[in-house]
Amino acid sequence: MNKIFITGGTGYIGSRLIKVLLAKGYDVSALVRTGSESKLPQGAVPVFGNAFDAGSFENTIPSNSIFIQLLGVPHPGPKKKEFFKSVDLASAKASAAAAKKAGASHFIYISVAQTPTKIMKDYQECRAAGEAAIRETGLAATFIRPWYVIGPGHYWPVLFLPIFKVLEMIPSTRQKAKALQLVYLKQILNVLTYSVENTAEGIRIIEIEEIRKF
Repeated sequence: MNKIFITGGTGYIGSRLIKVLLAKGYDVSALVRTGSESKLPQGAVPVFGNAFDAGSFENTIPSNSIFIQLLGVPHPGPKKKEFFKSVDLASAKASAAAAKKAGASHFIYISVAQTPTKIMKDYQECRAAGEAAIRETGLAATFIRPWYVIGPGHYWPVLFLPIFKVLEMIPSTRQKAKALQLVYLKQILNVLTYSVENTAEGIRIIEIEEIRKF
């Protein structure tokens, strides 16, 4: 099995994904800040470094490993434009450079749906720039593009599901409604696991409609 190197391993999705991967027998290393290692699931190997400085962790990434980039601003919102640049994009660029230098075999990136919308334009632009930085490395990569992930502590958007159903029935709003559908945490974990077990050749993009099939 390929070894796994992950950023954002103490976060909402990352901590849960690590448990899934460990249960499947993968060796998982996770980049953490000093003092945060206790937040990792037991069994993951903490790697100390600065997520915004490729040089601080590129030598700790196992050769031919699968790199999973999950680090980002928690609870993204329209008012966090500068954080999207300084956290999401900056860490994606550093991770792409480090993964390339280490000879990673596959880069998996949680991006975001790119359907035009004014609400989260800045977030979408930063994630698209993150994708571009990964493409420039020439690494085989999978870009997973959800819109909003429903799960423990994040169930309030379920209230809007009836509205989405109505919008899908109207020709003028059908395409955007489908492109911004909600996905469940379990579906994200499943599609991430699938991406680990089925490495891409070149660039693979998994949009919301496909995510929902997992």
